[in-house]
Amino acid sequence: MNLAYEISDRFIAAHDASGLLYSPLAEPLTYRQTRRYEFDVDGDAAAVEGFVRHTLLDKVSQDLHTGDDPALEGFRFILDYGMKPGALDLEKEMVVKYHRGLTDPGFVLKKLTIRQRIYVFGDGTADPKRFIRDICNPAIQNWKVIEPAHA
Repeated sequence: MNLAYEISDRFIAAHDASGLLYSPLAEPLTYRQTRRYEFDVDGDAAAVEGFVRHTLLDKVSQDLHTGDDPALEGFRFILDYGMKPGALDLEKEMVVKYHRGLTDPGFVLKKLTIRQRIYVFGDGTADPKRFIRDICNPAIQNWKVIEPAHA
């Protein structure tokens, strides 16, 4: 069974997207960043969500979104990126190690994928290729651009 959880910061407002790039944008765009956890498991879906809520979520300052739909609305595009299979991903290794150390987690973790998502907002020109070039490292990362459903 595949389950997806996206965690966003509750109290951090959108930032100037020029801060992500090597040179400033000509028109104002903003961004918000989230972290997405994709689990391939056998077992109880409620146990997986409990694991996420207990180990990955700060319930005071973060929101949890479940499922495949984007966690945020009103974006121009999403840059979804993460480590290629086989690349060193310390967060993933620690989450897997923690899961293995649990006596009875309620599910078997077959695969975990961790993705960063940058949601870009605004009315200015938004070229995803520029964000990919300045943010992603093709040697160790893969990525995809997600357009809004209404586009």
